[in-house]
Amino acid sequence: MNRKDTAELRRKLEKNLSADRFQHTLGVAYTAAALAMRYQASVEDAELAGLLHDCAKEYGKKELLVLGEKAGHVWSEEDMASPQLWHAIVGPYVAEQKYDVHAPQVLSAIRWHTTGKRELSLLEKIVFTADYIEPNRDKADNLAEIRHLAFENLDDCVYRITEDTLRYLAARNVKADRKTEECYQWLKEVKHYDDK
Repeated sequence: MNRKDTAELRRKLEKNLSADRFQHTLGVAYTAAALAMRYQASVEDAELAGLLHDCAKEYGKKELLVLGEKAGHVWSEEDMASPQLWHAIVGPYVAEQKYDVHAPQVLSAIRWHTTGKRELSLLEKIVFTADYIEPNRDKADNLAEIRHLAFENLDDCVYRITEDTLRYLAARNVKADRKTEECYQWLKEVKHYDDK
C-alpha cells in the first residue's frame, strides 16, 4: 500500500469511526510504525494494521455476530461471554471486505491485537503493544514504564502487558480470555521469566 492509498484509508476511517476512536486509531498506527522501525519490521504493515485494528469496534453486537458467521467463525460459549473481544474476531473480515486489505500478516495482527496468543509474530507483538501504549492512552497502571520497556525489549513488554492485564482482571473477579493466558504462559516458557 503506497502513501496515497494510506491517506485514502485514513479518510475512510475518519468517516466510519467516532472522533475518539479515530484519534486512538491514529495513535496506534503511529506507535506501531515507530515500534516497527525500532525492531526492523515492515513499517507499512505495522501502520496498516494499526489503522485497521479497530475497524470493527463500533459495530453493534448483532452485526458483529452476523459478520463473524459470514467470515466462517463459529461462535463459542467462551466467545459469547466476552463481547468486548468480538471486534477483533470480525476485524480481519471487515478489513478485507470494506477496506480491501488482504495481507495475511496484517489481518492476523488485527485478529490478535486484544488478547495476544501463543507464538505471536513480530508484527502481532508490535500491534498488540501499540494498542496498549499509544499516546492517547492514560488509564493503565505503570504506563510510563511500559512505554519505555516497549522500545527496550518487546518480548518483555508483551509479557508485562499480559501479566498486568491478568492481574487487573483477577482483582476484579473477571475471567481472562484463554488466549491472553496462553500468551502469558508461552512467553514465560520461552523467556524463562520467573514468577514475581
